[in-house]
Amino acid sequence: MAKIVVNGATGMIAVSLIKTALDKGDEVYAIARKNSNRVDNIPSGAKVVFCDLSELIALKPDFSADIFFHLAWDKTGAGGRDDVDVQLKNVEYTLDAVRLAKKLGCKKFVGAGSQAEYGITDKPLTPNSMLNPSSGYGVAKMCAGKMSKLLASQLGISHSWARILSVFGENDAPTTLISYLIDTFKKGERAELTKCEQTWDYVYADDCALALYLIGKNGVDGKSYPIGSGKPRKLSEFVTVVRDKVNKNAEICFGAKDYYPHQPMFLCADITELTEDTGFVPQYSFEEGINKTLGATNGKS
Repeated sequence: MAKIVVNGATGMIAVSLIKTALDKGDEVYAIARKNSNRVDNIPSGAKVVFCDLSELIALKPDFSADIFFHLAWDKTGAGGRDDVDVQLKNVEYTLDAVRLAKKLGCKKFVGAGSQAEYGITDKPLTPNSMLNPSSGYGVAKMCAGKMSKLLASQLGISHSWARILSVFGENDAPTTLISYLIDTFKKGERAELTKCEQTWDYVYADDCALALYLIGKNGVDGKSYPIGSGKPRKLSEFVTVVRDKVNKNAEICFGAKDYYPHQPMFLCADITELTEDTGFVPQYSFEEGINKTLGATNGKS
């Protein structure tokens, strides 16, 4: 049994990560922001610690831990991704999280990066793919990954960084494409989209959580791993799958909207090294993940 800390514990991926760790018999400390309206998302069995990002450095914990997962990040939505001051603070908070991990006695630090670090590419993403972020969010994630790696090395902590692709599942943000599609089709409304010609890689939240968990257990020190399904398809195919699962009579209007500037048209994780190093193999197809997502959503309605 390991003692695990999950910072940013109320988010979709974090909730799945906590469930994964608890199911494997680990002791979990879930760090959540004060006054969070999503605390009820945290699975029972986890020990909740309330602490805002700005207070991580001053936290005086009364417990020790083995692995620290840092998933907390401020302003991930479109309106804040290029807020340079906020994104710079996120880098600082990541370093605070490394220092907290050291204070807790952790031997391993795992940080959640993003596909945004790669920028636009036409090749499958590997641990060694070139980084060329175009958004403030992507730049900050890249900087946080590199600086936290350096600090972790200085403090004697093993470090791994996960660059996460497109994730969906229960507790997904309402602004994501999958959430929009499910909501729109349930209402019987027409989904107005771009041409959706992108080749895309979606990974179900429980699979993403499993990958993170295995990186924490077995990830190579100093290495960064892209997390995805490794099975890309045309975005229009994903859209059609969701429509057919929710409401086959709902209308899809491809081409109703323009692509946003600098739209990536190819996104795919090469998970070969992730599998070799950690043993991770995705457990759910996109269709299976959508079924589970809809089952959870229907259960709440």
